[in-house]
Amino acid sequence: MDITGYIRLTTPLTVEDVEGLHVSDRVLLSGKIYTARDAAHKLLVEAIRSGQPLPFEIEGAVIYYCGPSPAPPGHVIGAAGPTTSYRMDPYTPELLKAGLKGMIGKGERSEEVKKAIVEHKAVYFVATGGAGALLAKRIKSAQVIAYPELGPEAIRELIVEDFPVIVANDIYGHDIYIEGRAKFRKALP
Repeated sequence: MDITGYIRLTTPLTVEDVEGLHVSDRVLLSGKIYTARDAAHKLLVEAIRSGQPLPFEIEGAVIYYCGPSPAPPGHVIGAAGPTTSYRMDPYTPELLKAGLKGMIGKGERSEEVKKAIVEHKAVYFVATGGAGALLAKRIKSAQVIAYPELGPEAIRELIVEDFPVIVANDIYGHDIYIEGRAKFRKALP
């Protein structure tokens, strides 16, 4: 992979890390990230509300909206592409308030989530949809750490190396989807 023009970050993310990011920045993430989809998000928020400990350290964490397929022989994980992010929107502001710093998915976020990203100094990254097999090559290990009863939607701890993402929403209130459409309209004859 040609890494010219990429910003390299290692998790957990800090406020300083996200302050340096802007919409459209290309980032290579390394370190621990956690998979979670809507069923797991609901359980995480219930744990926060009831004062129960979370299954991972949320301060500075990055959650990847992904339900990977089973690992074929000789691989640590199956296809691991992003899922549509808006399904996590009802739970995201509370997780950001608890210390979550990054999210990876695909598609736009609600106004409430975008405001929470700015307020809590976090970042929303997008990964390329339809490229789950290629993204899986950047995952060096994967293990279920919580909610195994959810099957593919269980929370997994992933160790990633140079996992490619693009900043879609930054702490400055910018949105790649809004800005991209405006740029496209401007370019039309």
